[in-house]
Amino acid sequence: MRRRRIAKREMTPDVKYNSELVARLINTIMRNGKKSVAQKIVYSAFDVIKAKKKDMDPLEVFLQAVENIKPKLEVKSRRVGGATYQVPVDVPAERQVALAMRWIATYSQAKKGRSMADSLSSELLDAFENQGASVKKKEDTYKMAQANKAFAHYRW
Repeated sequence: MRRRRIAKREMTPDVKYNSELVARLINTIMRNGKKSVAQKIVYSAFDVIKAKKKDMDPLEVFLQAVENIKPKLEVKSRRVGGATYQVPVDVPAERQVALAMRWIATYSQAKKGRSMADSLSSELLDAFENQGASVKKKEDTYKMAQANKAFAHYRW
């Protein structure tokens, strides 16, 4: 390795739920440094989840949704002798969470015609029930890795 590893910064947990994962979701949804707007979106999405799933805590629903989205395998491009292969690799735990958050935010923003809080809550509820766009993305990523299993020996 050429450079030293950069130390991971400590995340401060969010105000309402005292959870680092919720803080990461807020940071993922945040645009142009407007954290208070992102907090309002996430907290109102959690309120919608609380209204729809009366018997469950919205934090539990969120944690299970993230768990259902986290990818175990992904493919990385690797050049070998002029040819580029898609090599399946295991995803580190930190990146699994980062990808899950990114997919939740991306597919929530892609839903047009309603507020971000509504689309975020529906995406989280879909992910909680193992359906929806972000779960499909995880499955597609896994299928790609399975299809390219033959190139696993190019792993580095």
